[in-house]
Amino acid sequence: MVKDAYKFALPPLIVGALCFLPGWKWPGGILIFLGLFVFYFFRNPKRNIPTDQQLIVSPADGHVVEVLEEMFDSVMGRRITIFLAVWDVHVQRAPAAGRIADVVYRPGKFYAAFRSAASLENEQNIIYLHTTRGTIVFKQIAGAIARRVICWKEEGETVALGELVGLIRFGSRVDVWLPLNTEVAVKRGQKVKGGESVLAKWN
Repeated sequence: MVKDAYKFALPPLIVGALCFLPGWKWPGGILIFLGLFVFYFFRNPKRNIPTDQQLIVSPADGHVVEVLEEMFDSVMGRRITIFLAVWDVHVQRAPAAGRIADVVYRPGKFYAAFRSAASLENEQNIIYLHTTRGTIVFKQIAGAIARRVICWKEEGETVALGELVGLIRFGSRVDVWLPLNTEVAVKRGQKVKGGESVLAKWN
C-alpha cells in the first residue's frame, strides 16, 4: 500500500461510519465504499522483476495503446504509450537500471489520457534515465481524472531495474521513449504489468 492512500481514504471512511449513527445508511455506505476503493487504487503489489539487465520492463500497469517511431529531443526512437485505467495499479517503476539524469515537471492541460494530444499538452513529469546502453525517457502524464504526477526520485539518483519511482493519482498515461538500438517486444492492445512485463530488449 502506498502511504498516500491514508490521507485520501480515511476521511470518507470516518465520515461514512459516523453517518450510520443517525441512521443515514445510504450516504454512509457510499462513503465507506469510496474509502475502500481508494485503498484499492493505491495498492502496490509485489512484482517478479527480471534479473536480465538486457531487458527493458514496463514502468506502469495498463494497456499498450501506441507503438511508433518518433523524434524526441531531435533524436529518432520508438515511443510506447501505456494507458492506465482507474482500476490499474498506479505506481511507476524504473524500466531499466541507471541514473536519473533529470526530472522535468511540465504543467499543462488535463485531456483524456487516451488522446494523443495528452502526450505533449497534459501536465507531466519527464524522467531522463541514463543507462550503460543508452538513454531512456519516460513520462508520467496526468489525465482527465488524474490531477497529480509525483516522482519520488531526483536528479543524480541511481535506480535498479523495476524500482519504484513515482505515482500518478486516479487514471493516467505513461509514455516510454526508447532509442533505436532496442527491439520492442510488445504490440498495441497488450496488457502489461509495471516492473514485470518486458517492453523491449537492448540489441
